[in-house]
Amino acid sequence: MDGDLILIFGFVLTIIVIVTLGINGIASKSLKHKRWLEEHRTNQSGKASDAKYEALEERVRVLERIATDNNEPLARQIEQLRDLQDTDLRLDSREKTS
Repeated sequence: MDGDLILIFGFVLTIIVIVTLGINGIASKSLKHKRWLEEHRTNQSGKASDAKYEALEERVRVLERIATDNNEPLARQIEQLRDLQDTDLRLDSREKTS
């Protein structure tokens, strides 16, 4: 009877060790995945911020060029764009009323 009891105890102990190791492995992988997600999100937001910064910097350069240069062709291009915009607005208003 003592031999059977030792065998059952060993079997139960083995199952407990296997389950514990499995849970530990799952928890470890879950934590690694969470850390990876945090790093990935941080890198993505940093890249987006860099792209936005570069776009804003380019706009500022264009505005500085417009403000400081006395460039007649550039002024004509701007006026043409304004005329196109006015024409588009008039066409949109006509389409809405029709």
